[in-house]
Amino acid sequence: MTLREYLDSLKDKTVAVIGIGVSNTPLLRLLLREKIRVMACDKRDRAALGALAEELEKDGCRLQLGEEYLRGLDQDVIFRTPGLRPDVPELLTAAERGSEITSEMEVFFKVCPCTLIAVTGSDGKTTTTTIIAELLKAAGNTVHVGGNIGNPLLCQADEMQAGDYAVLELSSFQLMTMQQSPHIAVVTNLAPNHLDIHKSMEEYVAAKENIFRYQSAGDVAVFNLDNDITREQGGRAPGQVRYFSRREEPGEGVFLRGQDIISRMDGRERVIMTTEDIRLPGLHNVENYMAAIAAVDGLVPDEIIKKFAREFNGVEHRIELVRTYHGARFYNDSIASSPSRTIAGLRSFKEKVILIAGGYDKHIPFDVLGPEVVAHVKLLVLCGATAGKIRAAVEAAPGYRVGCPEIVEVTPFEKAVEFARDRAQSGDVVTLSPACAAFDQFKNFMERGKTFKSIVNGWEE
Repeated sequence: MTLREYLDSLKDKTVAVIGIGVSNTPLLRLLLREKIRVMACDKRDRAALGALAEELEKDGCRLQLGEEYLRGLDQDVIFRTPGLRPDVPELLTAAERGSEITSEMEVFFKVCPCTLIAVTGSDGKTTTTTIIAELLKAAGNTVHVGGNIGNPLLCQADEMQAGDYAVLELSSFQLMTMQQSPHIAVVTNLAPNHLDIHKSMEEYVAAKENIFRYQSAGDVAVFNLDNDITREQGGRAPGQVRYFSRREEPGEGVFLRGQDIISRMDGRERVIMTTEDIRLPGLHNVENYMAAIAAVDGLVPDEIIKKFAREFNGVEHRIELVRTYHGARFYNDSIASSPSRTIAGLRSFKEKVILIAGGYDKHIPFDVLGPEVVAHVKLLVLCGATAGKIRAAVEAAPGYRVGCPEIVEVTPFEKAVEFARDRAQSGDVVTLSPACAAFDQFKNFMERGKTFKSIVNGWEE
């Protein structure tokens, strides 16, 4: 089915789109241009939406806003926003009445004409997705990047050609109701995350499994052999399985032998590059490269991979060097919205760091973070809703002594950053690596990272 055919199928139906945001506003505009009967539902009121509300209504869209935005849903097709659980009573009732509950990403999988490559996991998704996309581009391919990065790509589907690639980062929320899988699936790792939305870790893992659950025998799934959960998942994948590992040498996949990154496919080995070729710091980025190499093996020449690794500076908000101020280096690692991600960031530096952490409470335990902070941090600056929980985890960690590390709680965010600046000395590393989501103070981790960069770049020498 093409996008045009799908849109034509909606011409005699009613449609509801839940959520009026940056990512799905293009979908609303597309449906309205096609003269499809659309209602947009959003928890925000008209004042919060501003001019966009008037613009949508002018184009023929009905609006249902405020606390009762899900009331009485009975449209033929309902597009669920990823952040809304599919089992809320209003959606269940609509489904019982005959409504089709779907999402932009689910429809994109149906209409996408080109090869689909998708990445999920608890950590490393964005960097791995970006590396895969950039490697394919460097090899001369036309690549469309989207999903949890940027936009769902549905509105661009008719511009894609059969020989193109669509490379997607997919969250557990996007995958929860997915009933199709990509041609190449990558699971970077799995650890507790988003337990404020998911009912359990089991539900979270089950959602992630949809990225490979519906593959066929000719498809490829890439798993982290060093992660207990993803290692076990590899045994259930219906397609070809490739592993990547820093610790073992899988029969099929990409692994580390000394400093050499080696690909073993069909029983034959070759050295792709060494860890010294990777410009990005940290062993977690070695893993990201191994995952990406396993995904594009046979699609991108080895020399292109090596050249790219030597030049790629990384993705914004991921251990991003913002500035050196009075001899201290300030890093923006705002993407680190889970303890495991912060741990990877801390291990990237040889010296003990000044860490700014804390944020929205996703109900994730911080026990594993405590010992890492003791080992890698000399000053912990806490700010946000989880400050007390992180402090408790660090103080309960083996080896903790009062003042080692020193722990302070500073609010608001700008004052926390300035406190870290005032305590930093020449040669120090100061890193924003929160171990939490940003929703207690910011719209998302990007806004948090940009705010951090604006503060740091605003200081006069």
